[in-house]
Amino acid sequence: MANLKEIRNRITSVSSTMQITSAMKMVSAAKLKKAQDAITAMRPYAEKLTELLQSLSATMDGEVGGSFTAQREVNKVLIVAVTSNRGLCGAFNSNVIKQAKLISDSYAGKQVDVFAIGKKGNDALGKTNKVVVNKSEVFDNLTFDAVAEIANELTDKFTSGEYDKIEIVYNQFKNAATQIVQTEQFLPLAPVKSDIPVTAGDYLFEPSKEEIVLTLIPKSLKTQLYKAIRDSFASEHGARMTAMHKATDNATELRDQLKLTYNKARQAAITNEILEIVGGAEALKG
Repeated sequence: MANLKEIRNRITSVSSTMQITSAMKMVSAAKLKKAQDAITAMRPYAEKLTELLQSLSATMDGEVGGSFTAQREVNKVLIVAVTSNRGLCGAFNSNVIKQAKLISDSYAGKQVDVFAIGKKGNDALGKTNKVVVNKSEVFDNLTFDAVAEIANELTDKFTSGEYDKIEIVYNQFKNAATQIVQTEQFLPLAPVKSDIPVTAGDYLFEPSKEEIVLTLIPKSLKTQLYKAIRDSFASEHGARMTAMHKATDNATELRDQLKLTYNKARQAAITNEILEIVGGAEALKG
């Protein structure tokens, strides 16, 4: 059994760790509320914009998406991996990294590069793939304008022919304890698939439907990317809050066990001292 000093040191160490994890849990809980409100407020707008774009596109003849819908032979693929800049958030980052590697493996024989948004994805995926860009700084000031610049950069890479397909991998926020890894095709725009017939309705379009669609597509792409990053941002805080809650519970349990071990060792030491004193007294009498 370890001596009393070693046990005391371990109790102090575990207590310090417990204070840190508990503080991190409270910080993440505070940040989660703001991030959750942001993504919850944004989702209806993003879904309605996508619905409007699909509705307009489905009632038009021919290719109306221009270069955004160009279907080319897939030889060069770009994976946009959205992770975090910091760890201590459970399997949040590893799930995205694992999914990105699975996508990369599915394009065997093709050129597959990574566009990293987050330091963790950049560090891990850089060992197996070529990371062409790392936009970790976007989380320092997460605004629509900052994400729009990234979306424009991705769009340019596709329309210029640098890449034939761009996919986004991120964690979708469901609740504080659940994050769902999602893979979405960013470009080219996938054709609308629906069994429900779409009617144009009795509307007057000004300007023309073609111009409206071509105006909505870039905005829709920016919104799609912004929603994915916002989802990931909220998921990160939820995952970290959950991980730190579990870590705090485990540290509390370990501290209690160590205290019990310490008390038993201390009691045994006191008992031995009493026995030695009594034995010594008996020896003097004899």
